[in-house]
Amino acid sequence: MKLIVEPSPHIKSNNSTDKIMLRVLIALVPALVMAVYIFGVRALTLSIVCVGSCIIFESLFRRYIRKDTNIDLSPAVTGLLLAFCLPVTLPYYMAIIGCFIAIVVVKQLFGGLGQNFANPAIVARIVLVLSFTSEMTYWVKPFWHRDDIEIDAVSSATQAVDGITAATPLMLEAGEQAPDLWNLFMGYHGGSLGETSEFALLIGFVFLVATRVVRTVTPVAFIGTVALGAFIAGADVGLHVLSGGLVLGAVFMATDYATTPVSLTGKFVFGIGCGLITLVIRFFSDMPEGVSFAILIMNILTYYIDKFTFPKPFGAVKEGDKE
Repeated sequence: MKLIVEPSPHIKSNNSTDKIMLRVLIALVPALVMAVYIFGVRALTLSIVCVGSCIIFESLFRRYIRKDTNIDLSPAVTGLLLAFCLPVTLPYYMAIIGCFIAIVVVKQLFGGLGQNFANPAIVARIVLVLSFTSEMTYWVKPFWHRDDIEIDAVSSATQAVDGITAATPLMLEAGEQAPDLWNLFMGYHGGSLGETSEFALLIGFVFLVATRVVRTVTPVAFIGTVALGAFIAGADVGLHVLSGGLVLGAVFMATDYATTPVSLTGKFVFGIGCGLITLVIRFFSDMPEGVSFAILIMNILTYYIDKFTFPKPFGAVKEGDKE
């Protein structure tokens, strides 16, 4: 009998990057279908533009630096997630700028897949919000496309179009009635094209958990912290949980392998931190939403969370304890 000695990891699986990314894309399909149903065909075309742009930018950059041009499905996931963070009326060229930021600036310039310090789609969305605030906060009512209302897809999204502008539930002023919980859950309200339907996002979440792509600890800690904080503050818990990008961010962005902690304890701390920062931004800032900034801040802190929560290997000795 041979004794095989090899370095960790000792437990291996048949999973690959492409297999994992394919499962994530499958999990995003229900939200894409609901986006097209609620906001019209332009939700699909905007998603295609983002996915295609991310793939092209990754391929061109890798060719430019003379790396292997055989790319995986990760840029497609980044492109679709970025599209889900955008209003359906956003001009295509702005979306393409966001794709460039996500793939080239945030991902490839830091070493490529697994080396980026933050979620590329999150950073791209924040840059677009800061650069094109009006266009990135221009929302339309659900099913506006069924009312024979036309929008020039190339013109500015701030162009006045009677009868289609609508605030997101978190932007509603005091005294204005928010959508009921059913409409919030199904996504029948203003918002970015992929974040409104919590129903579709939860279908994707169940699929990811069932296929062991993600664990429940971070999403549950994230959403649970926001729910508990809203309850303590006397706010509408259902509104804060089912509105904005909370579920989208908690399920698909706060679980990113490369930018979130490794250990279960670290994932739990990460989720709570995201929830607390989201609450602070929602309650004490001029912005109604804080999920993107919360995830970005916690991405930056991931190294330190891992440092204090990563379990010590059996038999390992700290460098200072060596004789």
